[in-house]
Amino acid sequence: MAERLVLYDSYFGNTAKVAKAIGEAIGAVVKKVDDIQPEDFEGLKIFFLGSPTRAFRPTQKAQFLLQMQKGKLAGVKGSVFDTRIPADKTNSGFLRFMVKLFGYADAKMAKAYKKTGATLALEPAGFAVLDSEGPLAEGELERAIEWAMAILS
Repeated sequence: MAERLVLYDSYFGNTAKVAKAIGEAIGAVVKKVDDIQPEDFEGLKIFFLGSPTRAFRPTQKAQFLLQMQKGKLAGVKGSVFDTRIPADKTNSGFLRFMVKLFGYADAKMAKAYKKTGATLALEPAGFAVLDSEGPLAEGELERAIEWAMAILS
C-alpha cells in the first residue's frame, strides 16, 4: 500500500517516461494501468494518472476512472496528464481544427478524476511529443517534474 501513486498507459513509451520521471521526483509507486490492483488505492494520498492522447481522448485502459465508484478517492489529491502533438506546433490545419473541436486527453481524464471524489490539486498538463511515436520534445521531462513537485508544497 503506497501513499503516492502514478498510473499510466503508454503506446510508444513517451507517457511511461513522463510517469516514471514524476514518480521518481515525488517518491511514488509507478504502475502501468494494466497492473493496477484494487488495494493500490487503499491509503492513497497522492494520485496522478497519465495517458497518451489517442483520437483526442485517453486510451481505453486509462478511462478506468469512468467505472470507478463515485467518492472512492475522497481525500486523495493529484492530477492528470497526457502526451500530445501540440496543435500550435504543427503545419496541419486539420489537426488544429480537430484539437479545437475535441481537445486533448487531459480534460476528459480531469472530469473523470473529479467524479471519483479526488481533488484536482494541479491543473491538468500536456507534455509535447514531436511526432505520434515521439520522442518527447526537449525539456518536457524537466517540465513534468517541476509541475508534479508542486503537489508537495
